[in-house]
Amino acid sequence: MKQHIHPFIATLIASLLCFSSLNVSAGPRVVHRNLDEVILPEDSPQEANLKIEMVTEMVAPTAEPFNGKISFDENFTSRVSSPILGRVTKLHAQLGETVKAGQALVSIDSPDLGSAIADYRKAMADLELKHKALTRSQMLLDGGVIAHKDFESSEADMAQSQAEATRAKSRLKNLNIDSNGAAGAETFSLKAPMAGVIVDRQINVGNEVRPDAIAPLFTITNPSHLWATIDLPERDLNKIFIGQPISIQVDAYPTEVFLGKVQSIGTMVDPVTRRIQVRCSVDSKNKLKPEMYARITPLNNRNQKAIRIPNSALITEGLYSYVFVETSPGHLKKRRVTLDVQEREYATVKNGLAVGEKVVISGAILLNSELSAGK
Repeated sequence: MKQHIHPFIATLIASLLCFSSLNVSAGPRVVHRNLDEVILPEDSPQEANLKIEMVTEMVAPTAEPFNGKISFDENFTSRVSSPILGRVTKLHAQLGETVKAGQALVSIDSPDLGSAIADYRKAMADLELKHKALTRSQMLLDGGVIAHKDFESSEADMAQSQAEATRAKSRLKNLNIDSNGAAGAETFSLKAPMAGVIVDRQINVGNEVRPDAIAPLFTITNPSHLWATIDLPERDLNKIFIGQPISIQVDAYPTEVFLGKVQSIGTMVDPVTRRIQVRCSVDSKNKLKPEMYARITPLNNRNQKAIRIPNSALITEGLYSYVFVETSPGHLKKRRVTLDVQEREYATVKNGLAVGEKVVISGAILLNSELSAGK
C-alpha cells in the first residue's frame, strides 16, 4: 500500500536538503578550537568578509571629546563694507572667487565722492591763496606798511586753510583715492583689503550701499586658516589649557584625524549657557569647511601614547569588551581588552593589546557568531 507524506513534512525535508547542499558547496567550514579561537582554512570564503589591520597608537586623550564646530580664523578674515553712500553700478568679483589684495570688488556711483574730491580741490586752491597772502603780509610788515596784528591775521587764515586742506586730503585717503590724481569722477571702486576667497556676498547691481549698514557687503577669508571652537561646559574648564594639543574629527571624513592646538580660552562664562568659548588652531589639510560640526578631543602634552582601534573591532559582552587578534594566518583568537576612552568612531585601549598586533576591524561580529555556534 502506497504511503502518503504530509505536504508540510515534504516541504521541510526539501528545505533541509537544499540547505545541506549549500553548506557543502560554500567551501571549507570553520574549525573551532579551545572555545576562544577561530581557525579559517586556506582559501576560506569567510576570510574575504574580514578586514584585518595592524594596531597603531596615538597621543593619549585627557578627556572625552567635546562638541564644537569649524569657523573662520578672524586673523585671516575681512568683512568689507562701503565707506561711502551710493548705488552699485558694476560687480567685479563673484562668490567663491579668489581675489588679490587691492583688486576691485564693485563699482559704486556716489555723488558724495564727487563732493569729497571737490572739497579737496577747493581746500588746496584756498591754501595756495592764503599762502600768497601771507607772503605779501610778510613783505609789507618788513617794509613797515602794515601793523603786526594784520600779519598775525594772515597767519591765522593760513593755519585754518592748512587744517581744511589736511582734512580734505585725509578724507580722500580714507576712501583710497590718490589725492594727486583726484578728478571730478563720481564712481568709487571698493577694493579687497586682503588676498583670499570671497565666501559671502550681500550685494547686487542697483542696490544702495551705506557706510552705516549692519551687514558687510563681502566676506573674504583665507580657507587654509581655520579655527575649531568649543563651547566648553563650566565643569570641564580644568581639562583645557592654552597650548594643549587636540585632535579633531568631522562626519565628512570619519576615519581621518586633524590635529590642532588650543589658542585662547574665554575670560568669562556665558551667563545663559554656562559655557566658555575655546578657540583652537587646526591643520585643515584644505578639507575642512567653516560651520562644520566637529568632535574635539584634548590630548596630553607629554606625548604619552595610547593604542586606538575603531569601534567596529569591539565585541561587547556584558561589562567587558573583546577583540579578535590574528595570532597567525587564519588563526583568530578572541581576547578581552580594557578600554580607556571610547569615542563615536574609535576607542583607546588601556590593556590587552600591543602595538604591531593585527586585529579584525570588520567582521568581528560574524566571527563571534561562528565561535558561539561552535560552543
